[in-house]
Amino acid sequence: MCEQFGSIEWAIDEGRVPYEEAVTRMESRVDAIRQGRAPEQVWLLEHPPLYTAGTSAKDGDLLTARFPVFQAGRGGQYTYHGPGQRVAYVMLDLRPRGNDVRKFVHDLEEWLIRALDEFSIKGERRPGRIGIWVRNGDGSEDKVAAIGVRVRHWVTFHGISLNVDPDLDHFSGIVPCGIRDEKYGVTSLAALGLPVSMEDVDVALKRAFEEIFGPAAPNG
Repeated sequence: MCEQFGSIEWAIDEGRVPYEEAVTRMESRVDAIRQGRAPEQVWLLEHPPLYTAGTSAKDGDLLTARFPVFQAGRGGQYTYHGPGQRVAYVMLDLRPRGNDVRKFVHDLEEWLIRALDEFSIKGERRPGRIGIWVRNGDGSEDKVAAIGVRVRHWVTFHGISLNVDPDLDHFSGIVPCGIRDEKYGVTSLAALGLPVSMEDVDVALKRAFEEIFGPAAPNG
């Protein structure tokens, strides 16, 4: 399903998209955006259970290859994708946005923070720990959303993943994002007591995205 949201196309896949297929489709879209043949796109989907290794992944952080492992080409380390997790691949042209990758990542963080706020969840940034975190009453912290991006010719791809209701045990095959400290874990909206639907999450993501990024400017 596709719809136009401002001047950015939003696409939603209802099924579970194989990872290699997703990468092929992203790369094709990135080339089309760069050449002005297609609009920018945010692509919402779920994957079957799998692990991806970013460009900074360490071999020792793959504890047990419970699921297929893919070299992702994005920034970051190991992460898990699977059912119950909303993945959003963000393909935007940074040329009319000042060619500022650091600002883009900051805006992705803000996007997630504002979307979580719609469910009364306080998501926070942490220096040195990529992603969005929530505090627990005992002083520990859990990651609820991950971020990993790649930029080619100033067009972005890969993006974010938000844990809605995945099987959190599936994360046990890796050291998520290379963080071994036991006081830092992984959580989800369901684990936080919010059994929201994927459709509810998509509505919140769309609303918050427009607040942060606005309609895309035409290519210069």
